[in-house]
Amino acid sequence: MDFSIGGPSSTPSAPTPQATGTPTGGWLMTAVAPWGESEEDAFDQCLVDLGLGDCRLVQVKGAMLPMGFTAEQPRSLPMGSLVECHFSVAYSWDGGTACAGAAWARCNTPEGEEVAIVATIATEEDYEETEILLKRQMQRRLASRDLEIIEHGIAVDEVTAAEGHWGGVIAALILPDSLGIGGPVGRVREMSSSSTGLRTASDGGGNFSL
Repeated sequence: MDFSIGGPSSTPSAPTPQATGTPTGGWLMTAVAPWGESEEDAFDQCLVDLGLGDCRLVQVKGAMLPMGFTAEQPRSLPMGSLVECHFSVAYSWDGGTACAGAAWARCNTPEGEEVAIVATIATEEDYEETEILLKRQMQRRLASRDLEIIEHGIAVDEVTAAEGHWGGVIAALILPDSLGIGGPVGRVREMSSSSTGLRTASDGGGNFSL
């Protein structure tokens, strides 16, 4: 089976109806923070730039995404939201560089069921090498599950730490509605980003072919 991604797969196809009433859409984003006083400060700056500074995060491990996953456009989230997040974070110090990446893929199983998987990576390599490593990781996840691609998205970013500071970079797949729990939330705060590293990934972006 050919697990490379490209060509027609870059055009999103119609999503299969969800098996439950819980929304399962999400989006890829990256953010960098080159002026951290510490690793923790750089991480927090990245969260704010991602729009997650006012959220409670649940970092989820594993390759599988909720059934019925679809790509959405980023949106502002209310204060106190409980958010499922698949992310990688990398740090550098005093002029050093680091990279982080995340990718998702909607696929069909051999039995014709539609599923979605995710992969993340953090490295001390440059942007190009990190993108290659992320694609290889996704290829292995597809192969081990015998999955055929429908559509996909990929996002990689790189940070260079300022002199005497910590740099942080996060790549995240954000699924704000998948948990369906969390209690009361507040209003949405409009916050201006201080980082130039904030990026989003469009549906079907990237190519896992090497």
